[in-house]
Amino acid sequence: MNQTAPVRPPKPLYSNVSPAVPSPCISLCRLDEQKVCLGCFRHVEDIREWRSADDERRRVICAEAARRKPQL
Repeated sequence: MNQTAPVRPPKPLYSNVSPAVPSPCISLCRLDEQKVCLGCFRHVEDIREWRSADDERRRVICAEAARRKPQL
């Protein structure tokens, strides 16, 4: 009755730097009350996900951040 847990393949870990999709971070890292960065307008969960996201997901994150950016 000694069962081992199934082995899952590791989640891919991409570089934080992508030549196809540059990070929108401008090193002004402060979160507002909705947990959105006031520098890049990514949500904190998107920032956490960035390193493991592929280029397609990074494009989605950047598009969502652009929609959050206040129109000046």
